[in-house]
Parts: sequence; structure tokens; C-alpha cells
Amino acid sequence: MPPLHLEILTLQTLNAKLSNVFVVDCEVTYHLGIKRVLGRMNMETKNNRYSEMHLPDAYSAPVSINHDDADDSISRRGFLGLVAASFLLAHAGQQSLRAESRNGIPYRTLGRSKEKVSLVGLGGYHLGNQADPQESIRIIRTGLDEGVNFLDNCWDYNGGESEIRMGNALRDGYRQKAFLMSKIDGRTKAAAASQINESLRRLQTDRIDLLQFHEVIRDTDPDRIFAEGGGMEAVVEAQKAGKIRFIGFTGHKSPDIHLKMLSTAARHGFTFDAVQMPLNVMDAHFNSFEKKVLPVLVKSDIGVLGMKPMGDHVILESKTATPVECLHYAMNLPTSVVITGCDSLPILQQALQAARSFQVMNSSQVTELLAKTAKAAEAGQFELYKTSHRFDGTYANPQWLG
Repeated sequence: MPPLHLEILTLQTLNAKLSNVFVVDCEVTYHLGIKRVLGRMNMETKNNRYSEMHLPDAYSAPVSINHDDADDSISRRGFLGLVAASFLLAHAGQQSLRAESRNGIPYRTLGRSKEKVSLVGLGGYHLGNQADPQESIRIIRTGLDEGVNFLDNCWDYNGGESEIRMGNALRDGYRQKAFLMSKIDGRTKAAAASQINESLRRLQTDRIDLLQFHEVIRDTDPDRIFAEGGGMEAVVEAQKAGKIRFIGFTGHKSPDIHLKMLSTAARHGFTFDAVQMPLNVMDAHFNSFEKKVLPVLVKSDIGVLGMKPMGDHVILESKTATPVECLHYAMNLPTSVVITGCDSLPILQQALQAARSFQVMNSSQVTELLAKTAKAAEAGQFELYKTSHRFDGTYANPQWLG
């Protein structure tokens, strides 16, 4: 394996060099089965401010992926290469995060859409199960008042209650503060169209900013969605009618299914605006979306929605990382937004503080955190969304697919 050529910079050195234009030529090579990435990073600033974050090509160069690669382990040198690439990326984005924020919450760009979204987003599932619906509304409005704008939801969450409560929270001018995302399960045109209209009604809005196909977790899902009479036809029609602005998809089961969805879209001449997937301290070690899918999204300028930073609290049961460490790890990746469930005001405040306190992790910090989680992550026992049907709503309710 060729040597790693990388200029490792302290924050002070980096800031000193970035007065006008700073170019880093880097060759990042890491062994992930047969994966190899070669890259160049270009960053430029004007008036001592970063322009929009430019990613090192550890995340933007073409990546060759073997879907049948059974060896997902990382060699020691490869591990260091991955850490170094992450370190460079993090330094590239730090000033961008500082330069653009609202009430201390950093903002990033949602890929090719060019929309600005908060670094932390409110997960919709956890907003539909408070005993008092007014508490759900308080959580949502507090988040928006504190500087968050990204709201996550889904047609099937809590039987629609999550969307109903969010719709009530978005009254009184709050809709104007939000970048509103929701998801549908429909794989047929009829089912998708019906769910879109029901979501609009529940959310009390005439448009959804980002609509996503939910739970792309079966190998058959991409072909069903893009088939004649499939769900994509309804979504594109809704976009043309002004009911939705951008289109994406989500899934938590397998990075290979995500790649199939992207390749199926490409065959149909379609490019998604955003893709949602688990990105966390365990995923980095096991059947990894970070390794397999993230480079493809960044290369294509597709918005990256990180979810399950704590694996719906299951990762915390491993006792290998704290909630804030989990959030900061996901924020340290080239994510547009990290979506986290906030079922109470104290948990919301924890997420807000994590966003406000986020500092780019250096290589030693990344190495140390991944070393702590490596053993626990080996078999996916703390990523039950990958290894069980516990999180598969459409597995238990296949009728939602249409």
C-alpha cells in the first residue's frame, strides 16, 4: 500500500495559513477490503472567511465498491488513513461552521439543493408519543426558537400522530422557521400519492421541503419505486405541482441497498437531492454506511442526513460512548444535518448544547473514540436496525407499501 502523504495541521497552524488561499495536495489511501481513494482538497477564503466548505477527495473522489466484499475490517494503516481523511475534512469545515450559525447553532448546506440546514435536526418519531400533545409542541417550538430549522417526520410515525402534532406546532408563523422533511412508504403511484396528500393535511402546509421514500431496506425496493406506475411517478408529479421541493430516500438496513437505489436512480436519469442513513460510532466498524455510501453521496453533491447517532439509545447501552460523543462523531463527518430524537426538553437541550459546543475532532480524538467502540461494534449487536426487524415498520405493516 502506498504511503500516506498528509500535512497534519494544528488548528492554530491552519488558521494562520488560511488568510487568502490555502491548497493542500493530499494522497489518502486506506484499505477497506479493496477500496482505495486518492484525493485533492482545495479550500479558499476571502476576507479571512471560508467560502463554502470544500471536501478533501477522501470523500469526493470516485470510489470503487465491491458489493460482495466480505472483509469490512480496517488494517492499522488503513484505519489511520481514514482518521487522517476525517481530520482534514473536519478542519476544512470548522470556520464554515463558525461563519454561519443561528443562535449558536451551526448551519451547513444540504448538497445540491443549496438549502441551509441546522447541524442538528429534530427526529419526528420521538415527537409523537408524549403523554401531553402540548409537550410535543413545546419541544418543536423551543427547537425552532433556539436556532434549529430541520424537522424530520414520516407518514407512518405513531399512526400519524407525529405529523399531526408537528402540524399544530407549525402554526402561528413557525412554519416559516422550518425546513420540513417527511417520508412516505408507498411503493406504488397510488399509495405514494395518497400518503403525500395525507401528510400535507396533517402537517397543515401546502408544501413539504424534502419528501423521502422511507425504509428502503429490501433489495426489491429500488425497482418497485422506479417501475412504471411506481411511487416515483407520484413524487415527481407532486414536485411539479409544487407540493414538495426536494426528493430523497432513507434506509437503515444495508449500505448495498442504498447503493442499488442510487444506481437505479442513475439508470433512470434521476439524481436524489438527499439521502438519509445511520452514521455513528458503531456503523464505522460494521457493514458501514460511512465507508460505502458516504463517499458516493459527497462525490455527487447529494445532501447527507445522518440518523441514529445513538442507535435509538441502544448504542448507549454499550457504555462505550456518551450521548454528546455520539452526536459529535456524526457531526464530524460530512453530514448536512444530524437527526436525533428529542422526547423531552432536557434531551433537546442536550442536543442543542452538543451542536453549539461542537469543535472539529482531531485525529487523536477520532482514533480514541473509534478504538473504544470497535469491540462492541463487531457483530452489530448495538445496531439492531441492521441486524433485526425491530426498527422495520414496513416489515410489520407491508400494506403501507401499497
